[in-house]
Amino acid sequence: MRTLIITGTGTGVGKTVVTAAVATLAATAGDRVVVLKPAQTGIEPGAPGDLADVTRLVGERVLTRELARYPEPLAPATAARRSGLPPLRTRDVADATAEIEHTGADLLLIEGAGGLLVRLNDDGETLAEVADALDAPVLVVASAGLGVLNTAALTAEALERRGLTCVGTVVGAYPDVPDLAEQTNLADLPVVTGAPLLGVLPTGLGEADPERFADAARCGLHPVLGGQWVPPLP
Repeated sequence: MRTLIITGTGTGVGKTVVTAAVATLAATAGDRVVVLKPAQTGIEPGAPGDLADVTRLVGERVLTRELARYPEPLAPATAARRSGLPPLRTRDVADATAEIEHTGADLLLIEGAGGLLVRLNDDGETLAEVADALDAPVLVVASAGLGVLNTAALTAEALERRGLTCVGTVVGAYPDVPDLAEQTNLADLPVVTGAPLLGVLPTGLGEADPERFADAARCGLHPVLGGQWVPPLP
């Protein structure tokens, strides 16, 4: 089973849309795909979360699983402490991964909460520890505008220092009319991260129907991720 960790340069950068886009292309190619959300915060029990968005965008071809949910929109460690609920631990994700592999899945996508170093528990474990425990590569979802070069570079540096593989970066929500920073960032992101730009998805894609979503995913993701997108020339 192939495993890919999906993190972001921050919150609200389009991680769920990118996760769904990778999932729909893999499923279309015939893979049995599972999307795992280790920790969901800011959602009450029983309310639809990120995985509901994945199912809405991709359909029932993809299986989903959530391990922990906390009602307050905070880092998982803080949200768990304040709620009194058990914190998520790296071993929980590793155990779930082993169970999923035994089902015969071809591809497991693990979507983190927030950025790479957001704490999962008060022991200081983060998504980086999950990637290390699973020996899994990491895809970074970046915002489009001013300031992303710094957060993307910091994320890439944190991965490199831990000996983790950054397969590349995807811009999760690119505007129809980009400003100067948004235009130039497409060329600069590979430079500051040392990893290829593997896609640019349009803003608002999370509201698309499954057919339009699949088409946009194909047009917006690099062949490495199953799409047809070609990076712009420098």
